[in-house]
Amino acid sequence: MADPRPIRIFDTTLRDGEQSPGASMNRTEKLEVAQALEKLGVDVIEAGFPIASPGDFESVRDIAAAITEATVCGLARCNDGDIDRAGEAIRPARRGRIHVFLATSAIHREFKLRMTEEEIVERAVAGVTRARHLCDDIEFSPEDAARTEPDFLCRVVEAAIAAGATTVNIPDTVGYATPQHMHQVIANLRNRVPSIDKAVISVHCHDDLGLAVANSLAAVEAGAGQVECTVNGIGERAGNCALEEVVMALRTRADHYGCSTGIDTRRLVPTSRLVATITGIQVPRNKAIVGRNAFAHESGIHQDGMLKERSTYEIMRPEDVGLEKTDLVLGKHSGRAALADRAKALGYELDAEQLKTVFEQFKVLADRKKEIYDGDIAALCEQRFAALPEQYVFEGYELTSAAGASPTVTLHVRHAGEPKSVTITAGDGPVDAIFLAIEKLTGVTTRCRDFRVQAVTVGKDAQGEVTVELEHEGQVQRGRGVSTDSLEASAKAFLAAVNRLALGPQPRLHPQRP
Repeated sequence: MADPRPIRIFDTTLRDGEQSPGASMNRTEKLEVAQALEKLGVDVIEAGFPIASPGDFESVRDIAAAITEATVCGLARCNDGDIDRAGEAIRPARRGRIHVFLATSAIHREFKLRMTEEEIVERAVAGVTRARHLCDDIEFSPEDAARTEPDFLCRVVEAAIAAGATTVNIPDTVGYATPQHMHQVIANLRNRVPSIDKAVISVHCHDDLGLAVANSLAAVEAGAGQVECTVNGIGERAGNCALEEVVMALRTRADHYGCSTGIDTRRLVPTSRLVATITGIQVPRNKAIVGRNAFAHESGIHQDGMLKERSTYEIMRPEDVGLEKTDLVLGKHSGRAALADRAKALGYELDAEQLKTVFEQFKVLADRKKEIYDGDIAALCEQRFAALPEQYVFEGYELTSAAGASPTVTLHVRHAGEPKSVTITAGDGPVDAIFLAIEKLTGVTTRCRDFRVQAVTVGKDAQGEVTVELEHEGQVQRGRGVSTDSLEASAKAFLAAVNRLALGPQPRLHPQRP
């Protein structure tokens, strides 16, 4: 039997994924995600768009300096300023890549770029050539390739390879393709571009029709050697090809695809949770591979089959994606070493200071709860991993409330190391009263755009996770809080968002991208 063909996994969570509305990450969060992606085993990390803002440039540079195994990539349009900025940002990388792109479809040529075919080819060659002077590893994307005329697409790709592109990425920028269509696009390039073997063919599919994973797999069948994707499938509009889905499809159906990846699949669920926590974009319960219900069986027929033979209704083992068969493992008498070991099994590497903080919070939680679940431990770890400099730290509250009357709340926080309190009687419920108390205490007036509550685990003593989205003077930030007390979780979430707002806006540029 022939050895499986290796497929590169190009992760763009930090670039395209961050383009999801409300999903912006700061430098610390981007670095945490990048390090998780490296542990996951991705081949290429697209760390950002360096020309977009000083913050994006610094994030790409930080990641380039910190990552040692994966290739670190910066995105650039086909113009000198973008390319030079990307080259500067990835300079510290042990393995760096510049990814240049230029739209090629007729609709983009006519209405966006107002350029002829000849001008497009000339600009693409100039961009790749300039990038190649800064870096040996160059990726070129003809944006909206799926809607580009086949003859012209072949011409542009051939010119880019001749100019020095080592990877040619074929984006389905608007999620227009079908699997048969994408297969034909890749097959056409392989059959008609004489120099195609000098570059790796990549594919970047959006999910507007829900076909991103199917289209990416069709491209692999046609000979693509790299798949561009994001954790949890996040990204602009309906998102991108989901990394966890395409990886597990290639692994589970290796008999069909004859391909393999370098992904450590046991880290899929922990990485998914980390990205969901940092971006505030929660994973649907029925999401393939990493959703809470992905390995749950309620039907009596399914349960009976599972008890008799697991493979009757499960084509993957939960352990293979990072879920544990045994969920209840720790309690109030468990020690620090047991917590550290459990956190590591869930994908969280805690340093001594983080372990100290998480252990203290674990003990407090263990006094409140009879049983500690994996989800509880993950929630504690994620709060530390996603931590930001806090101007306001929640200390506690007292509240009295009765039907038909405004509640009275006293809120206690610590500001710049000093205790502060405020008491108000206002609002149309306890959560609203806490929200108004925070506004009065911090002096930051906001509009709540989103408020969500969900249980972290099961049972009447489950921790509640509250996610909020606040707007202040045109700036929008998220906050997250976790506690067995839903009002405490709400207060922590509101304060987390206010702390983000206090850091000030991060200006961003959003030109059209693949």
